[in-house]
Amino acid sequence: MTLDGRVAVVTGGARGIGQAIAAELARCGADVIFCDVCNAEKASETVDLIRRHGRHGRFIRADVGDRGQVEEMFRQILAEFGRIDILVNNAALNVRKSLIDLDVEDVQRVWSVVLWGLFHCSQLAARQMVEQKSGSIVVITSVHAVRPFPNNTAYNGAKAAANHMAQTWAAELVRHGIRVNVIEPGWTDTPGERTLYTEEQIREEGSRLPMGRLASAAEIANAVRFLVSDEAAYISGSVLRVDGGLMLPMT
Repeated sequence: MTLDGRVAVVTGGARGIGQAIAAELARCGADVIFCDVCNAEKASETVDLIRRHGRHGRFIRADVGDRGQVEEMFRQILAEFGRIDILVNNAALNVRKSLIDLDVEDVQRVWSVVLWGLFHCSQLAARQMVEQKSGSIVVITSVHAVRPFPNNTAYNGAKAAANHMAQTWAAELVRHGIRVNVIEPGWTDTPGERTLYTEEQIREEGSRLPMGRLASAAEIANAVRFLVSDEAAYISGSVLRVDGGLMLPMT
């Protein structure tokens, strides 16, 4: 699969799944611009991974929940590259608390990133893609969109809404040559998970999953690469679950 000459934007690309996606798209030939809320030093590893594949790598510090910052990010991207062929909405945030313990501010912040960030980035990218008459948008949601895991009210609700938003856009944009698809990762081994669990806990909990382990970030990136490629030219409005069978009924 080749993405030669294409310009890709990845949100939340400084580490974890976003970093793996940025690196995989670059490996296939795309120039990759990514954003995150960290500083340039923490984002430098992703930039290096992109450039190692001989592609242009650019980091823009931006909070996707802030419309002004997103508008400035897209202004810079279009000024430098002139087009956007791929958008991967990966940025996310979770607050794990029960309903009775949640603060309104917790919910507002999660929805600011997961819902408003998704809306801001997708709307601005879609406007450019309509002018180009082509483009591919991928939304990274979660199995949380389908299964209401306890103590994840804001995240569960946001991811379920994100699925429906993405499919709405797929219906609206298909006549403009723009495809919109969703990927639902299962439990994935990322730096964020390792702030919550020890190596031993990840290994032990992973052994209870249908495939006996957590997904790797690279496995999620592989699915993204397929959906944005020409091999998926007839796929839009789909929800691709990459969960190792987590959501299957088990006997």
